[in-house]
Amino acid sequence: MSTTEPDALLGPADIRELAAKLGVRPTKQRGQNFVIDANTVRRIVRTAEVRPDDVVVEVGPGLGSLTLALLEAADRVVAVEIDDVLAGALPATVAARMPGRADRFALVHSDAMLVRELPGPAPTALVANLPYNVAVPVLLTMLERFPSIERTLVMVQAEVADRLAARPGNKVYGVPSVKANWYADVKRAGSIGRNVFWPAPNVDSGLVSLVRRTEPIMTSASRTEVFAVVDAAFAQRRKTLRAALAGWAGSAPAAEAALVAAGISPQARGEALTVEEFAAIAENKPSGSGE
Repeated sequence: MSTTEPDALLGPADIRELAAKLGVRPTKQRGQNFVIDANTVRRIVRTAEVRPDDVVVEVGPGLGSLTLALLEAADRVVAVEIDDVLAGALPATVAARMPGRADRFALVHSDAMLVRELPGPAPTALVANLPYNVAVPVLLTMLERFPSIERTLVMVQAEVADRLAARPGNKVYGVPSVKANWYADVKRAGSIGRNVFWPAPNVDSGLVSLVRRTEPIMTSASRTEVFAVVDAAFAQRRKTLRAALAGWAGSAPAAEAALVAAGISPQARGEALTVEEFAAIAENKPSGSGE
């Protein structure tokens, strides 16, 4: 049940007023675009299926638009913010607009790529409007470091959303698609127009849903070993796997042997393979072919 005021969320005038008071201008360098539409953040929270018992981690909360909507729905929200001014202001915004929920909010003033622990109970969900320039590394890092995150919904550039959710054989299927799929079942969960942001970006945005695998991929290879194969396979997209994996295996014949042992044609290309097939190749890496 919501314990908040109907006008607790930030609208366009609130965002601009808050930004002016703080002397904040969204910066391209950090990929900042603030959501100024309350209906959009409520839609994101709904799409993320945030539950009353969820502990949600949010990366890049900015001025707090999504943070407040998450606090309406979740048990607890932990926001990770790198920007000094924004991190300094957010707790006061939460306290002013949702005094009844302020004790359920925590701020971590840090670069999300450096965060290894979060205050309070383990997070169960990740919901974020991710800065476009770091969206994929931040997403993959959070999924790796916080295995308790079961459900993720991120808003990213539409092109990145397509890439993350792509299936084998799709022309945009690549490293982000395979690595995200190592952790989760990934799918597109909607589109977001440009006019709900300030400033309006010159690209469309998309929502991506990631539901963590209940059973990890069955393989004797480690995540690091599997990801090394993925990186090598896509470093030279146009090459066959026999050629693309030559450096990884130590030579083209060694790569061919690993592929044959994994039941994969040496003439195949990386964009045709599932994450399970990459794992099978990693398991069959020839011994003595380096790390």
